[in-house]
Amino acid sequence: MRLDPATSLAARPAPDVRAVAEAPGSILVVPVGSIEQHGEHLPVATDSLLAEAVAHGGVEQASDGTADGTDFDVPALVAPVVWTGYSPHHLPFGGTLTIGFERLLGVLEDLAASGLGGSVGSGDTESGESNGFDALLLVNGHGGNAALLEGAVSEIGIANPDAEVVGVTYFQLAAGLLEDVRESEPGGMSHGGEFETSLMQHLHPELVGDSRAATPLEPAYDRSSTDLLSGGPVSAYRSFDEYTDSGAIGEPALGTAETGEAIYELVTGELASLLAEIHETAR
Repeated sequence: MRLDPATSLAARPAPDVRAVAEAPGSILVVPVGSIEQHGEHLPVATDSLLAEAVAHGGVEQASDGTADGTDFDVPALVAPVVWTGYSPHHLPFGGTLTIGFERLLGVLEDLAASGLGGSVGSGDTESGESNGFDALLLVNGHGGNAALLEGAVSEIGIANPDAEVVGVTYFQLAAGLLEDVRESEPGGMSHGGEFETSLMQHLHPELVGDSRAATPLEPAYDRSSTDLLSGGPVSAYRSFDEYTDSGAIGEPALGTAETGEAIYELVTGELASLLAEIHETAR
């Protein structure tokens, strides 16, 4: 858990949290990750670590006006990362801790109830006096959570009609922006590939191993996604061991800290811009 007093809800005393929440257009940012295998070279917490880092980087820029010289002043705090995700397709490799689809959806609904107020879609949780945030942004770092997050945005939005509820999968913010940065061809920035390896080398180099074993991506269908940045219209379930022997897919050997720094600056800048939009809509 990152405890940065400038951006972290968990690092603030309760009165400070309430003061931020009561500002017009305030945003509670909840990163959502996973604990799952990422091949032989990346830690199983990769998705959680990266979602959390991007969330803090985006809020830092949005709150102090450093994004592209834009005059942002967004009242926002980042909650501790929801570290477990929906990852049953990674279980054959070990190192994976997953919870059920409905249970994770309920966790996000309950967090929204305590952050925004009101009752969640299931009606199981009733909050009294809420923190009072005007908006909720779920920042997802795991592809297996993407469909669930879309459902969570709808359920939370229905239960909290006066709040602005938004979800984003952070690596999709980089789509179309990395042609001058990436070394790999489409498919190289898949699970544990150049994209995630580069970000981890930039943010947590001490956790990146030397082995870069990976398998080229072979999509289930011609119209399936080609990598993290290129979504396709067709989804099909496959256990991950049907795609790869190592657990990684793509070109992790092309990952560098320099590429990771460039990716981080791009995605956090895009997230800061999104936060500014949410702030203006919610105030």
